[in-house]
Amino acid sequence: MDTPILHALSRAVDAGRADACAEFWARVEAVGAPLVEPDPDDPGQRLVTFVWRDDPAGPTGDVLALLHTFTDRDRHAGDLTPHLLRRVPGTDVRAITHRLPAGLRASYQFFVGTGSRAETLRTDRAAWLGVLDAAVPDPYNHAPTLAARDGRNPSSILALPDAPAQPWARRRPGIPRGPREDTTVDGRRVSVLLPPAMGQQPCRVVVLLDGEVWGSVLAIGDTLDNLHADGRIPPTVALLVDTMGRERRMADLTCSEPFVDWLADVLLPWAGERYGVSADPAHTVLAGQSAGGLTAAFGAFHRPDRFGNALSQSGSFWWPDPDETNDGPEWLTRRFAATERRPIRFHVEVGLLEWMLVAENRRLRDVLRERGYLLTYVEFDGGHDYACWRGGLAVGLVGLLSAGG
Repeated sequence: MDTPILHALSRAVDAGRADACAEFWARVEAVGAPLVEPDPDDPGQRLVTFVWRDDPAGPTGDVLALLHTFTDRDRHAGDLTPHLLRRVPGTDVRAITHRLPAGLRASYQFFVGTGSRAETLRTDRAAWLGVLDAAVPDPYNHAPTLAARDGRNPSSILALPDAPAQPWARRRPGIPRGPREDTTVDGRRVSVLLPPAMGQQPCRVVVLLDGEVWGSVLAIGDTLDNLHADGRIPPTVALLVDTMGRERRMADLTCSEPFVDWLADVLLPWAGERYGVSADPAHTVLAGQSAGGLTAAFGAFHRPDRFGNALSQSGSFWWPDPDETNDGPEWLTRRFAATERRPIRFHVEVGLLEWMLVAENRRLRDVLRERGYLLTYVEFDGGHDYACWRGGLAVGLVGLLSAGG
């Protein structure tokens, strides 16, 4: 796709202007990347151009632009070709343009291949993991990056003009900060984020799954401090529960009654004794993303006596019967449909780019509404992406923690 900006560059080069490339990169450095232009055919879309500058010291291999979930969809389909940057003839500019929703927020990186094009475009799992390990942020993006785990490089963030604001995501100077305590409860690592002021009433409590990501990588404590400072949530203690490795995560976050019972019968009483958190299920939120989003909804279903609020982001509601009786997918949705309404409030959200989850989340939404549950349901322009989840988590916590008296 030849956008006005790229077309102007090509015309300048064809006209023999020696300063064409320097002028282009000066513009990129000034406005930041990626380059965003109106879509002449649809005001609800934008033309978004990702650019990479070839290394003057030597040849640059093929370059992929990895836009979270958007690129993953084509990788699953076995074709990464639509994400290859092309060289603008006669320049050191590589570029690719996508037509994207004006409300999109997404993390992205670049991968510079070192082998053949066929090697760069491999889509098998081993090759893809190598791509993710080597991918780098956009050097021309002016926004703060999104930190990564497992030693990987951070990602850049694209936030188009109509993307929802995330006013609480970043640390603010000069506001009171709550302490953090890292500990072990019954052999499992837990990070406890306390409010700056505990107050005289029992604090509300959030149990946040995948806690090692939210605590040490994404600094969710900054968000909680901002929400407290703005008076958007009452004094709240957050219990960030470590997943203890991939295999343990898959065992615990797939409708596991023993894990949810541990949260309800061990973790919450421990927090009540140590920090005085409320035992009222209406003041308790279970929150998670992906398999954690599935578990948030299941935890409230299984133990509504302790979890009166479920915050599910991009929940994996395709999950089949945990007893492996092979009676079909979406076991939890079918359980909600078949049982009487429990005293639970929900915040459920999913990204419109999540081709593998949108229909399943919509079916859960429909069942919950039919059964009379209190539900906030959101579909956002984005993917399976912490860049989206951190804003949605704050909004969901405001809604759930400020309710219930």
